[in-house]
Amino acid sequence: MNFTKKRWWYLLTKPRIFLSPPHMSGKEIDYIREAFSTNWIAPLGPNVDAFEKEIAEYLGVKEAVAVSSGTAAIHLALSLLEVKRGDKVFCSSLTFVASANPILYQNAQPVFIDSEETSWNMSPQALERALIEAAIEGELPKAVIVVNLYGQSAKMDELMAICNQYNVPIIEDAAESLGSTYKGKPSGTFGRFGIFSFNGNKIITTSAGGMLVSDDVEALNRARYLATQARDPSANYQHSVMGFNYRMSNILAGVGRAQMEVLDNRVETRRRIFDRYYLQLANLPGINLMPEMLYTRSNRWLTTLTINEDHSGVSVKHLLKVLNDENIEARPVWKPLHLQPLFKDAKYYSHKENEHVAERLFAEGLCLPSGSGLTVQEQNRVIDCVKRTISSNINSEKTILENTRYS
Repeated sequence: MNFTKKRWWYLLTKPRIFLSPPHMSGKEIDYIREAFSTNWIAPLGPNVDAFEKEIAEYLGVKEAVAVSSGTAAIHLALSLLEVKRGDKVFCSSLTFVASANPILYQNAQPVFIDSEETSWNMSPQALERALIEAAIEGELPKAVIVVNLYGQSAKMDELMAICNQYNVPIIEDAAESLGSTYKGKPSGTFGRFGIFSFNGNKIITTSAGGMLVSDDVEALNRARYLATQARDPSANYQHSVMGFNYRMSNILAGVGRAQMEVLDNRVETRRRIFDRYYLQLANLPGINLMPEMLYTRSNRWLTTLTINEDHSGVSVKHLLKVLNDENIEARPVWKPLHLQPLFKDAKYYSHKENEHVAERLFAEGLCLPSGSGLTVQEQNRVIDCVKRTISSNINSEKTILENTRYS
């Protein structure tokens, strides 16, 4: 059997397990069909209005604006806060680049803040040092973008207290944490603005889309204005300021409405997936799963862990290769933004002197398949692969030690 035939045989016997694929409820088509039958195809309509209302009610905020992506929501939030050329915006370093790209859209300067161990999110210690230094220099940031990584809320009480001390608004990037809570309050509702993503890999999806939320109704009305090309209320196509084409389509909003009906179920499913991983993997040498802080409830969007190579005998790179060879999609943890070539000149504040938490998490972190459609059989394939890889390396090391001892 040649290589090509072997590969096809392998793919047929072991189908691809994806990291976090879309999971449709089946009701999406009803909302889509209604949009078509009523000819509401544009980026406005009954589904958009209802989706915004349903998200606002779920979160307990006054208003929500449906937009084309989570990135667009961050960009609108920065625009509403009048971030402009030369301004500074602080941002979590351990996150996807979409958290910080809108800072560049505004020609502002990103400053990156390290993580801390218990949440993997923004370090209050590093943020406080950064704000103290900024205050001394007379250059306080116009905003702080706090990211809730992989569904886990950041230490919002501490971060809010520090920012309030300097009167700096928070944009809470909850792109990955819809359905999570911090001390009983929904993720994304702590800052001046909160943002969510409905990308295809998120806890619920609209294919592509996002949401900007706030209790500042006046600001969100302006966000709608800016998101629809900033068209003035005039009989003519008149524009006084620069706007954006950021509104969500009525069709996609219909998908979102159907997905909202199963959100709580999706959260419970992903938490059960995490629990199965934890029961099977937590006792392996060198394996530590992402913690869940006291008084928080993560949606466990992705099950994420760290691998200490000295204890496990396995590197992240090696385990990723083994999983991929088994037709299993896994990913490294986000590369910290302060290490990205795009931001090579940006300022960065570590958690503590000579302690760079985000860099360690990047070096040791791994995301396992976590989709809410993942079957127990598929998850067992992943678990068996991880166990087998670590066990084989430990046994190899024991054999080497034994041979060395008696040689």
